[in-house]
Amino acid sequence: MTGKWPDLVAELDRWGETGHVASLWWRDDDAVAPTPELTALLQVAGAAPVALAMIPAEASRELRGFLDNAPQVAVLQHGWRHTNHAAAGAKRSEFPARRAEAAVVDELAEGRERLKTLFGPRALPVLVPPWNRFAAEFVPLLTKTGFAGLSGMASRAAPALSAGIATIDVHVDLTACKGDRGFIGTTAALAGVIGHLRACRLGSANPGRAIGILTHHLVMDRATAGFLDRFLATVDRHAAARWASVAELLAR
Repeated sequence: MTGKWPDLVAELDRWGETGHVASLWWRDDDAVAPTPELTALLQVAGAAPVALAMIPAEASRELRGFLDNAPQVAVLQHGWRHTNHAAAGAKRSEFPARRAEAAVVDELAEGRERLKTLFGPRALPVLVPPWNRFAAEFVPLLTKTGFAGLSGMASRAAPALSAGIATIDVHVDLTACKGDRGFIGTTAALAGVIGHLRACRLGSANPGRAIGILTHHLVMDRATAGFLDRFLATVDRHAAARWASVAELLAR
């Protein structure tokens, strides 16, 4: 599988030939305050819908006014404090199985209430667990605390969700989180997107799912912004590709 711009267009052409339109969605993590980096992200996004995963305990009131002129932005709940509670040596998680259920309930509910207070209907009932990890034992708590969706990194090892909880995962992280936190590179990014699109088209993955793109505005560099500019333009020009909002994905 290659990762070049003509390969992306060719894959979308194949979607069009079958009479289908590929849906994509965009999640950006770790928003807490108006920053030049967040401004730059929204300038790149333009009219494309973006879901900001906000850390409730740190979210500033200034963000509400900052987003007044960005109706395409939805707010998702990025844990509570983005604090690691995993055992020493284990993969980082704010909600590992070792935590007390009562504490998890309190944090989920308090975070949900704070974001609703700050952002009203813009705050959608979707949990984005920090580090994309959420213990399977806590999945039943989602409906109890008012959530309708869970967004992590797409994986076959992801926990089964309760009825009424939508899976709204991301598939391609543009940030080299295990490296220098720069751009993963055009070849890797396009290969990831094309691979997931092809899997959906050929039926080895859910053909109705939206392919999720993940960014982290606080470390977004020029290379990432340049890739997004061209990717957005490619999607906008192609009749067999479109951006979906999280509200739409929740309603499916």
